[in-house]
Amino acid sequence: MPSSKPLHGTELVDCARANAKQGIETAAYQCGYGDDLNTFARELRQACTEMNLQVKELSELITDQDMMLQIGTGEIVAPDTASEL
Repeated sequence: MPSSKPLHGTELVDCARANAKQGIETAAYQCGYGDDLNTFARELRQACTEMNLQVKELSELITDQDMMLQIGTGEIVAPDTASEL
């Protein structure tokens, strides 16, 4: 659900990170900036600077952990049957 008002600070960075995989248009919309990509980018850069994050592109907000969850490289460990542990 998109924000009803433009987000700022850590809320903006969190929202942008959560939507980074979908692209800048979706991230801007979800963060409350509609189709104003310039303002979104400017505010996001400012918020990242305030948080001491060195980010030049939206895609840089996607962490290795996010990528692991998407790839699903984990292995399922479970008993062979319901009665075995």
